[in-house]
Amino acid sequence: MTALANTREETFLHLAGELLTPLPEGGLWWARERLLVVSDLHLEKGSAYASKGQMLPPYDTGATLSVVERLCERLMPQTVISLGDSFHDRAAELRLPEEYAARIRALTGAHDWIWVEGNHDPDPPTHLGGRAERTVRLGPLVFRHEPEGEAGEVAGHLHPVAKVKGRGRNVRRRCFASDGARLVMPAMGAFTGGLNVLDDAFGRVFPEGLTAFALGEGKVFVLSGGSLLGDVPVGVRWKL
Repeated sequence: MTALANTREETFLHLAGELLTPLPEGGLWWARERLLVVSDLHLEKGSAYASKGQMLPPYDTGATLSVVERLCERLMPQTVISLGDSFHDRAAELRLPEEYAARIRALTGAHDWIWVEGNHDPDPPTHLGGRAERTVRLGPLVFRHEPEGEAGEVAGHLHPVAKVKGRGRNVRRRCFASDGARLVMPAMGAFTGGLNVLDDAFGRVFPEGLTAFALGEGKVFVLSGGSLLGDVPVGVRWKL
């Protein structure tokens, strides 16, 4: 790891021969291509829950957009890929306040913005700018929402989290999961939950094991498989 002038620490990973930077905010930076990847923003998840009577603070979209805006301001990417489930459901655009819609249009107008189709949003709103794709291939890498295990794949969908033993307590953080051939992104949405990387769903993507890159304050921590803890007792499995 290399210490930066602003006290941030940068961690790198290799994927299919390419050098990538997993960021503490949950984005992935491919410097050679000036490409920023974000995943699972789940914009307007709070309003979706509220419409069903489960009241959550209506600030998740603003908070999530602020993270994306800060990354774009700092990195100045040429291209941004939002890797699916950018919106929590098909009606999210109807609940989206105009203030947030204007912020999204400012982002899509400033960058070559690609909405990858997700299972929550197979038809991303066209009036917000950008273009929709099911899969994006660039050099040796392929970007899609749901992981298929292809070499060079960058996917989302699973919302990976890593759990480790800390000082007197266990710590659970969002993370990137990778085996050097494929990678699963953390969810960036403010209200998104997570699935432990020891769950069987990750075993199907990474049959030979994985390394977790956990998000910290201004730093990404590299965690080997031996240091990871599960969330549930042996024999119990989460349902996706």
